Amino acid sequence: MIYSLSWPALLCFLLFAGIVIWLSFYFARKTNSSSSYYAAGGKIHWGVNGIAFAGDYLSAASFLGICGMIAVSGFDGFLYAIGFLAGWIVALFLIAEPFKRLGKFTFTDALNARFNSRAITLSASVSTLIISIFYLIPQMVGAGDLVTPLLGLPHWMGVVIVGLIVILIVASAGMTSTTYVQFLKGGLLIVLSIVLTFYTLNNGLSASPDFENKQYHKFLTLEPSVENGTVKEVEGWEVLEQKEINGRTFVALEKNNVERWFESVLGNDKHLLKEALSVTHEADGQTLYNGLEKEAGEFFQVGHLEKILKDGLEVEKTGSLGPLSFIAAIQQSEIVRFNLEKFQHNGRQVSIYYQETTAGSDFLLPGLKYKIGKDANWWSKLDFISLMMALFLGTAALPHILIRYYTVKSSKDARKSTILAIAAIGAFYLLTLYMGLGAAVNGVLDVESSNMAAPLLAKAFGTFLFSLISAVAFATVLGTVAGLIVASSGAIAHDFIDVYLKKNLSDSGKVKTGKIAAFVVGAISILLGIAFKGMNVSFLVGWAFAIAASANLPAILFLLFWDKTSEKGISISIIVGIVSSLLIILTSPTMWDRYGFNASDAIHHLENPALISFPLAVLAVYVFSILFPKKKLEAVKG
Repeated sequence: MIYSLSWPALLCFLLFAGIVIWLSFYFARKTNSSSSYYAAGGKIHWGVNGIAFAGDYLSAASFLGICGMIAVSGFDGFLYAIGFLAGWIVALFLIAEPFKRLGKFTFTDALNARFNSRAITLSASVSTLIISIFYLIPQMVGAGDLVTPLLGLPHWMGVVIVGLIVILIVASAGMTSTTYVQFLKGGLLIVLSIVLTFYTLNNGLSASPDFENKQYHKFLTLEPSVENGTVKEVEGWEVLEQKEINGRTFVALEKNNVERWFESVLGNDKHLLKEALSVTHEADGQTLYNGLEKEAGEFFQVGHLEKILKDGLEVEKTGSLGPLSFIAAIQQSEIVRFNLEKFQHNGRQVSIYYQETTAGSDFLLPGLKYKIGKDANWWSKLDFISLMMALFLGTAALPHILIRYYTVKSSKDARKSTILAIAAIGAFYLLTLYMGLGAAVNGVLDVESSNMAAPLLAKAFGTFLFSLISAVAFATVLGTVAGLIVASSGAIAHDFIDVYLKKNLSDSGKVKTGKIAAFVVGAISILLGIAFKGMNVSFLVGWAFAIAASANLPAILFLLFWDKTSEKGISISIIVGIVSSLLIILTSPTMWDRYGFNASDAIHHLENPALISFPLAVLAVYVFSILFPKKKLEAVKG
């Protein structure tokens, strides 16, 4: 994707960053105890906490990732939103009030409230750290994706910038400033998403999107000379190679020392070559777009409608549409999507993005990404069930979400803030459907990064809206990363160093150690954000949810609802959940591809581990609680 620096977007970003940093220093003066650093002193109003919950939860995965997945994979992307929202039902009815009564600062405090177990302290703190890091990865990837169109800087610099700002937020004021940053960006994100959805519906559908900065790209089609299914000649071009990949034929052509790739297709009894968007990664690290350097501008945003039907009649443009008629019009239309194929050519990696026309009715049904109907197999069905389990069960076990219950005064406030969060989050996820579909059909997709779907849709409607949306998206990343680093620093400083290692830190010592831990976790997240460049952030967050559901939720539920739960059962359950989920993730097809191997040769074909790891953790807490009964039951902390 070719980007240039947007000065209005840069100014908006600097304004938001300035406000965030000012909040940090303002609340730093009021952060004088470990309680205020880790839990904002328990003084946050439930209304503020409810929107902050939404701000914390509506991370890069929600705004960037889900919109991008819907734009690329249709309804399959919206399944993430359904799963994310449904998980709050578990949090509301099972976790919110009893968890508030159990804890003080961290997730580990709650698990260990009835025991004085060093094993629980160690396993729960390790779990918090691992889950937080897995959740941090997609936030940092999203930050890197945003900084390119905002500032004109490379991906890695965006990751570093966010990491440094967030470390400053957490190291200065901890949970108090984090809460108000999340409150601010949560409210703004919902408001601006409403505005972007209004623009999308008001614009309607067009077969040839043409905005101020035209982003719709028409492709060159050639008629070759073919013998026995092989392209022999193309007038004006030299035929370099013909390659079969996953049932499709791609042909490399060269003219004036510029290499381009075309898909070989049969249409109307003619053999055609239909241009694909190609990205060639040269050996020296330079990326060529369609065989040319970046300055040539030969790489465009894509995604449009092939045919539009309104009330049964084919039209060029629909005009303004309502929420239901917008969905109905897309259902009757045909959408041009872009798929990706990778292979080696002349010693270098080539990524081919080719067009595929998909019926709107198929786009609005499950199956384009997660094969659960047509073309489904045993592995794909299991993977889909596993993903839904992770999203539904993971929310109520995310450490950075759980510790927010300690920022309000009472259990009643914890419940009320959860209800408000559900309302805000539910409204936002409905908006993602329209933003994602709008990006899919308006020629605004960056095929290299689905995470840019919503910001680029905003750009189509004007630079000012793009500037605001991008800056708020950046703030979204800042707020979520801040919450995760607070959870991580609490696990290191409070749980591991103070409690497990029995250092008996003073109150000021706990705060100082937490700030040092924030620097360490921030540095790790920066490195991982750079390493996972290019992956969809919702997909990555699904892994964090799976680990949380497997490692934490069985222990929480058994602790709250089964009197025979023992410290051994809890600690071993956490370990089993962590190890089993990590093993499945690290041997998944996606990771196999990241290692440089063929994804189809992976040990198994399960991308999401919860279907296996969650039952194993449940079995572990039950069996080991029976085998090693609890030694003593203490009164629950009030």
